[in-house]
Amino acid sequence: MDIWNFLEYGAWALSVVFGAFLLIDLIRVDTTYDNDLLTSSREGEIEATQERHTI
Repeated sequence: MDIWNFLEYGAWALSVVFGAFLLIDLIRVDTTYDNDLLTSSREGEIEATQERHTI
């Protein structure tokens, strides 16, 4: 095997790692935030819900 085969296998391995990271992040965001909040068009709504202070 030459260097190009090793580079190809390395690229495939990196794509699997990045794909797994994207899948884990998708699950984390989906379980953390409500779907209505994620599809909202109001700018800054996520930050506003996290910064609510009650006196």
